[in-house]
Amino acid sequence: QVQLVESGGGLVQAGGSLRLSCAASGRTFSAYDMGWFRQAPGKEREFVASIDWSGSRTNYSDSAKGRFTISRDNAKNTVSLQMNTLKPEDTAVYYCAVARDGYYYTHMDRYDSWGQGTQVTVSS
Repeated sequence: QVQLVESGGGLVQAGGSLRLSCAASGRTFSAYDMGWFRQAPGKEREFVASIDWSGSRTNYSDSAKGRFTISRDNAKNTVSLQMNTLKPEDTAVYYCAVARDGYYYTHMDRYDSWGQGTQVTVSS
């Protein structure tokens, strides 16, 4: 079982940037595909980005493409999400999770070992 802890959220103005990090415990982190999701108030949790175990393959939601970049450092057991050109609609709690069935899946039911989340607020 992998335990995940997100950090890096905060308040930023529209057009700004944030870098989220997800620290994983457990020696087998490098074997897992990973993903980032987000959940805004009153909305379902939605897929943002995912990455395979090696870091060579990624997948993004349409809203994240061109603005967000997912990466990982297996030596440090971390997965990151660089978010640029942020918009007010990016405001949400952001979660990282283990992609149980593969990085190419985008539904939350395919992910587990969720972290506690980190709040991102983008002001207009």
